Amino acid sequence: MQDDTVARAKAWLAEDPDPETRDELAELIEAEDVTELSVRFGGTLQFGTAGLRGELGAGPMRMNRSVVIRAAAGLAAYLKAKGQTGGLVVIGYDARHKSADFARDTAAVMTGAGLRAAVLPRPLPTPVLAYAIRHLGAVAGVEVTASHNPPRDNGYKVYLGDGSQIVPPADAEIAAEIAAVRALADVPRPDSGWETLGEEVLDAYLARTDAVLAEGSPRTARTVYTAMHGVGKDVLLAAFARAGFPEPVLVAEQAEPDPDFPTVAFPNPEEPGAMDLAFAAARAAEPDLVVANDPDADRCAVAVRAGADWRMLRGDEVGALLAEHLVRRGARGVFAESIVSSSLLGRIAEGAGLPYEETLTGFKWIARVEGLRFGYEEALGYCVDPEGVRDKDGITAALLITELASELKEQGRTLLDLLDDIAVAYGLHATDQLSVRVQDLSVIANAMRRLREQPPTELAGLAITRAEDLTRGTDRLPPTDGLRYTLDGARVIVRPSGTEPKLKCYLEVVVPVDGHDALPAAHAKAAELLTAIKRDLSAAAGI
Repeated sequence: MQDDTVARAKAWLAEDPDPETRDELAELIEAEDVTELSVRFGGTLQFGTAGLRGELGAGPMRMNRSVVIRAAAGLAAYLKAKGQTGGLVVIGYDARHKSADFARDTAAVMTGAGLRAAVLPRPLPTPVLAYAIRHLGAVAGVEVTASHNPPRDNGYKVYLGDGSQIVPPADAEIAAEIAAVRALADVPRPDSGWETLGEEVLDAYLARTDAVLAEGSPRTARTVYTAMHGVGKDVLLAAFARAGFPEPVLVAEQAEPDPDFPTVAFPNPEEPGAMDLAFAAARAAEPDLVVANDPDADRCAVAVRAGADWRMLRGDEVGALLAEHLVRRGARGVFAESIVSSSLLGRIAEGAGLPYEETLTGFKWIARVEGLRFGYEEALGYCVDPEGVRDKDGITAALLITELASELKEQGRTLLDLLDDIAVAYGLHATDQLSVRVQDLSVIANAMRRLREQPPTELAGLAITRAEDLTRGTDRLPPTDGLRYTLDGARVIVRPSGTEPKLKCYLEVVVPVDGHDALPAAHAKAAELLTAIKRDLSAAAGI
């Protein structure tokens, strides 16, 4: 086994086109570090509906140029097998380590395979790439990004010509083509022949962002904005300027792209401490709201003044606010969300006489809902202009929430006031998450197995009235690795993350509210129930 691992490492080294990873791998071989080599060569990064995502480094279990070239060759073969020879593939990338290299390799492979390739002019938000696919009539798109993952990660996200991320069976078919790639020398990679796009595609995207706002709506809300060391700043500032909003106050320490993300432990607005600098800037500037993007700007976080300080709104709260705003503007079409998001959206849609759909987790599913008008999921992702971008878009979501804040400001009200109105109308839908990050993935598998073999019968004293193993699918959903528990006045979903080494448990309790005076007691009751559900679920899962 040891000799086989070293032999595979040497064979990989011989065809690695990147001097950096070649040197890294040569040192491991010379040091006879069989333990690390076994990790790097113990398999291959699996291509799935999230594409590829992993830590940068040498070997088939890491993200590197060799892995990306194989992925691009597999995608090209898949497209040609579907009769797309000569079609256009648009390629975008963020500012992470190696992103530009991976984008260039992808363009070279597509060109060598007889497809046309066009690369966005510089690191830009993921929604710009999603927009460009349909705008340019491409047969596919690739975005090189690891979104909000740690600095050492990168990823490879694939879209087809409808502008949506891939779903089965396309993922398995592309994976099969990737597995069929033999030597890298067999993959033609010319030094030129692809197009580097100009500013026109970005200008077209920015012109489209205007469509999410109502003509003549108030544009007075003042914001503090953080790009979280990512690529959102320039595009968001341009969109806000076009719309006529006051120029956002920037969190200077996080404004420019930096692949090392030096001011945060994880570049995700949801992570503890990630918004500290934004809150400090808000205390100084006293804006109406704080807006944050994640590093590739497809997610949008919102924070508001709550008493003497600032607090992040949950993704479910922002989703409800945007939905209510669109309903009041007379929006028509389907409202959709993933199963892990709050059931409140369904109540709002029902109250407005609008159709509602529930999908599996991920915008690859939400964006495919026929007749979609608004889609969201609790992880800060919102699709407010599905005709423009069939994916989550942190830029247009920021515009829409700032328009809503402006309208409320003109009335002497805030986003929190509207959330109170929503709770009185539909009941307080309070959500929380139990999220466990692991080093050893077996911890997640063991927890899921334990819940399946010894399912809880109650949580927080509430009887579980229905337990569903989602691997079997339902009458409305295809199979997925997850468990759903319906309780009297609560709901719990447990699933492994598709993009990070995490076990994620999504909790919701619904507390009836008899008028605004009853809100404090309802919030206290909800907090008590959520704490108890977390405690009991942790015990049941052994985490």
